[in-house]
Amino acid sequence: MARVKGAMMTRKRRNKILKLAKGYWGSKSRHFKMANQAVMKSLTYAYTGRKLKKRDFRQLWITRISAGAKMNGMNYSTFMNGLKKSGIAINRKMLAELAVNDKAAFAQLVETAKKAL
Repeated sequence: MARVKGAMMTRKRRNKILKLAKGYWGSKSRHFKMANQAVMKSLTYAYTGRKLKKRDFRQLWITRISAGAKMNGMNYSTFMNGLKKSGIAINRKMLAELAVNDKAAFAQLVETAKKAL
């Protein structure tokens, strides 16, 4: 029986890594060993970055809502509590969008939250 050699799959695997390393500086884009290390590290950073992105955006939305609520004489926590008690379920992303772009609608939400408290 013929001996199976892994040259084709090895080359495919290496080319896949080298393709991911395209644009890296110097040897990192040409030598498999260095490219592999760089790609592994950058994939780790990309994974972590996707998690951090969610955290950062939520923080931004809360800051915007807080600023909008303060302009209408209320702080963030009491505003959110008032919305919850009044039965209004709008996510923070949409509330932040209202606070920035539609101040009149946001002011109505603040008034509704004040009445609920």
